[in-house]
Amino acid sequence: MSPATESATPGYLVWRLSMKWRVAVDRAVAPLGLTHAQYAVMASLYGMSRSGLRPSQRRLADHTGLEPLYVSKLARALETAGLVDRTRDPGDPRAMQLSLTEQGRDVTRRAIGVVQGLLDQLLEPLGGQDSPRTRQFTRELATLIDAPLDPYTENDEEQS
Repeated sequence: MSPATESATPGYLVWRLSMKWRVAVDRAVAPLGLTHAQYAVMASLYGMSRSGLRPSQRRLADHTGLEPLYVSKLARALETAGLVDRTRDPGDPRAMQLSLTEQGRDVTRRAIGVVQGLLDQLLEPLGGQDSPRTRQFTRELATLIDAPLDPYTENDEEQS
């Protein structure tokens, strides 16, 4: 641990790691014409479609943790690029279902390979992707992701 991170708070370290990862993925997938957020949408669609799902924009937003409006914007841009198809959900005419085009599947497979290489580098200090430390780290991250966070605090009520 570097001297700068020894006294750092967990929140600061989460922020730094998330920014390090976002920047690295942005740079790695840029040659494929993607941003990190677009990659997250496409890789999620790829995985969901392999499970037989054709998610709505709302379901994809829930899956990725992105705001529904942002997923809608990303999906429109990916549709314009020929990577995603957006169609009306027959069960809910207000909802849009998303799927990857053939070109989208090809780009996503290549992007997943690139990002897996980054993940190998990131997790090497923990012993690699299949190490006991990485499995424990993954469980701890999942615990934090599942923990509820209320963006409103007592101070918000006092200021009202």
